[in-house]
Amino acid sequence: MGLEACFILADLHDRAFERPWDAMAFEDLLKSPGVFAVLGEAGEPGVEKGFILCRAIAGEAEILTIGVDPAARRRGWGGALVEMAAGIASETGSEAMFLEVAADNAGAIALYAATGFARVGLRKGYYPHQDGARDAIVMRRALNS
Repeated sequence: MGLEACFILADLHDRAFERPWDAMAFEDLLKSPGVFAVLGEAGEPGVEKGFILCRAIAGEAEILTIGVDPAARRRGWGGALVEMAAGIASETGSEAMFLEVAADNAGAIALYAATGFARVGLRKGYYPHQDGARDAIVMRRALNS
């Protein structure tokens, strides 16, 4: 992905999160070994609804971040992005996929459970927040099974 795509990723991240990443952060991450992104486009380029950014290395994959435009949520974009990323990770030799999700993000937890993830741990105080740190649930999904 080129710099133009990094600006698209940053714009989507800004719409989806309180603390957005900028285009340079995406560009730097995408230069790292094993890092890949998938853009969810609504039938034509330029109508991006969401994205997923992952790292696949040493037989495991991790969802680094996923974002869906708030106007497109609850329409299957998140699940489709997770499935596309799982397919890519599997093709590159990953046997499992992991993620961290805010413990109070019921919608995201339900999405991940619906796409085959199960809770495997808890990271106390993982996410900084203006009201204090929030815990993260660690989830795992087997691939190639």
